[in-house]
Amino acid sequence: MAIIDKALAGKVALVTGGSRGIGRGICVALGRRGAKVIINYASREDAAREAAAEVESVGGQAAIVGFDVGDAPAVTEAIKAIGKDHGGLDILVNNAGVAINGMLMRFTDEQWKKVMDINLGGAFHCLRAASMMILKSKASGRIINITSVVGEQGNAGQLAYAASKAGLIGLTMSTARELASRGVTCNAVSPGFIETDMTSEHLPEAARAKLMEAIPLGRIGRSEDVADAVAFLAGPEASYITGQVLRVNGGMLM
Repeated sequence: MAIIDKALAGKVALVTGGSRGIGRGICVALGRRGAKVIINYASREDAAREAAAEVESVGGQAAIVGFDVGDAPAVTEAIKAIGKDHGGLDILVNNAGVAINGMLMRFTDEQWKKVMDINLGGAFHCLRAASMMILKSKASGRIINITSVVGEQGNAGQLAYAASKAGLIGLTMSTARELASRGVTCNAVSPGFIETDMTSEHLPEAARAKLMEAIPLGRIGRSEDVADAVAFLAGPEASYITGQVLRVNGGMLM
């Protein structure tokens, strides 16, 4: 008989960029543990509704909310409404992100600003807007930021993405220090190469084979691998873990 884990029952979780890919996997994993999951999306309401249905299919509760994490006033209003409509906020997962690739000498100011505004600025906006509500959760309060192996080791052609994800690590550690006295934890999860619809479509077989050689565990990660790590950090088992970066990369970076 399977063990039913409802350790997050009664908790409200907001997952930014939760409609597709890794974000959707995180929403499902939190819902499976009993959380009420608020799924943020920027433009694809249809995908967010599909994600909500998937959360509900595993026994969770779900609602959707559309806002651009790069728009600070919109974030403030949306999170205020979440607190009012759902009775507070216990868990924040900053997952929303964008990757614009390009080499240093040809990268534009506009491209740099967009990546920073969403990946790093978006996490800051959500943290600032949600922190007072999360502090009310005390020992149940959880913040998890989704960074990347690229933010830890860099990658040619991804300087803005790498810089924004490295910045998230600093944001994580500073936030952890600020909120620890109230029992709230803040950690980061750093995925390696994860299989999503986007990577399946755009990764040539030759590049895939070369990538596999760099992964000691011999496979590309699944969104569930990241989601399970987030669900662990969101739960009571992780109450003494804060300011850490949990690598989910198959050994790409040790």
